[in-house]
Parts: sequence; structure tokens; C-alpha cells
Amino acid sequence: MLFRRILKAAPPIADKGAVSTLAHPTMTAARAAESISAGELDRFPYADRPTPPAPRWEGAESELGRVGRKTTSSRGRGLHGQLVQQLGQMIVSGDLGADRPLVPEEIGQRFEVSRTVVRESLRVLEAKGLVSARPNVGTRVRPVGDWNLLDPDIIEWRAFGPQRDEQRRELFELRWAIEPLAARLAAGHGREDVQARLVELTEIMGHAGAQGDLVSYGRADAELHGLVLQMAGNRMLEHLSGIVSCALQVSGGPGTTCERPSDSAVSLHARLVDALGIGDGTAAEAAVRALLTVHPDVEHAVPAPREH
Repeated sequence: MLFRRILKAAPPIADKGAVSTLAHPTMTAARAAESISAGELDRFPYADRPTPPAPRWEGAESELGRVGRKTTSSRGRGLHGQLVQQLGQMIVSGDLGADRPLVPEEIGQRFEVSRTVVRESLRVLEAKGLVSARPNVGTRVRPVGDWNLLDPDIIEWRAFGPQRDEQRRELFELRWAIEPLAARLAAGHGREDVQARLVELTEIMGHAGAQGDLVSYGRADAELHGLVLQMAGNRMLEHLSGIVSCALQVSGGPGTTCERPSDSAVSLHARLVDALGIGDGTAAEAAVRALLTVHPDVEHAVPAPREH
């Protein structure tokens, strides 16, 4: 495959007065968490992960579950999407440090893609806050403080890169801050079709958990939590629904790390849905707090204070 032959032998590039980003030694340093052979330089394990099987439930994901999921994801878009993935992962992993120049001509040569593909890929990365392009300066990597850390692609790249632990902690703290409030606001405000879908999702989770179908469980879990934020009647919270769904997929939730989802987690989701249906905001908020407390990879009940 084209992107599995990245940085193959190429003729030297003349020094044009600036350090070449893709030729810089830090590009080919061994990953701290991975053992990479010489033939696999600048390949990320996440890019090669097999696509998970389709969720085994009746019907496709509902339109309700897709509301508010506006992302800048570029996966599945051929060479353009692959180049965005590769460069984005390199930046997020730290292989391309802040203020490093990105030379379009060299990127095209190294990755064997056209100028158009390079140009469009850099525009996507610029929209995510990862790079900036200025006249007479060129395109350079931006510092972490400028990144759109709520972008689903950046969340994913961080979650499967060297920053995985930090990303998991930050996602958990974000969920703790917004989801209990969203559940309280959403109680009694859902349409009948939304409530019916929530009930259906809990049934899917119960069946998938009993069967050990982690993919279906995780997909249903993510859709349920996204719907709760959409029901809250707050447009800013609704905008975060896709982020929470993404967080559940990558932060080590029941659908990704447990051998089998627990009965207590399924029961708490059912309790949440029941509370939403009868308009009991206090019970809905308590159910979400309990769900976050029993998160399998979190030992503490609430985010602990940290020294800064």
C-alpha cells in the first residue's frame, strides 16, 4: 500500500536555508512505546489497525444519533485523508515539533502525492489549528495551545499516541463536568421518538453485554450519551455531543477495554433512561455520576485536584 512505503529512499534535497521537516532526525526517532524496525519508520500503529466489524444490531444508526456530529474528520477520503492522518499523527505525537517548517514540495515527493493533495491536506490541518500558513514564512507547525483539542481527529490521534494517558484523563474530566448537568436538563424534555430510541439502546447494550459483543455495546453506549446531551436544550452542550461520543470510543470505556461490560453499567444506563422518561432530573444526574464513578479505568470517584 502506498502509505506503507513512507520515506523510501529518495535523492538528497538541497538545503534551501531552512531545516527540512520531513528529513529532520526527530522524524525517525524510535517511539517510546513502540518497537519500530528500519522499514517501518514514520508508520503509526493506529493507522494500520484493522477496521472493527460492523455493529450487530437491527437497522443502521438512527438519524437521531447523528444529530450534532459535525466533525472535520478526513478518514475515508483516499490519498488526501491518508496524508492528513499521517501528518496529523506526526504533529500530535511530537515528531514534528512546534514551529517546524512544512515544505509542500518535499511532502509531495516523500509521500508520492500531487501538489493538490498536499495543499488540501495542509488546509485541513490548518483548520484543526495544527499548522499555520503565512506569506514569506511558509507553513509551520503550531504549538499545542493553538490546537483544536475538541476536534475528533485530534482526540483520536492523542488517544492512540504518546499522550494517551493525558488524553484519557482530560476526556474523563470533561465528561464529569458536563454530562451530569446535561442529564438534569434533559429530563422530561425528550420527544417520544428520542425516548424510544434511548430505551432501544439500553436493550442493545444489555444484549450485547451478555453476548460479549463489545463493538455493538460501545456504539450503543456512545449514541446514548450523545443523545442525552442533545436533549439538554443547550446548543453548546449539543455541540459537544459528538465529542462525548468520540470520548467513549477512545478513552477506555466499556466498549474498548473490558472483557465483558458489567451488569451494573447496563443497569445504570437503564436507570438513567427511566429517569429521563419521567422527568426526574435529580435521578438522571445521579445515574450519570454513578456511571462515571464505575468507569473501569478510573479508580477515583471524582477528578482529584492536581498540582499545576
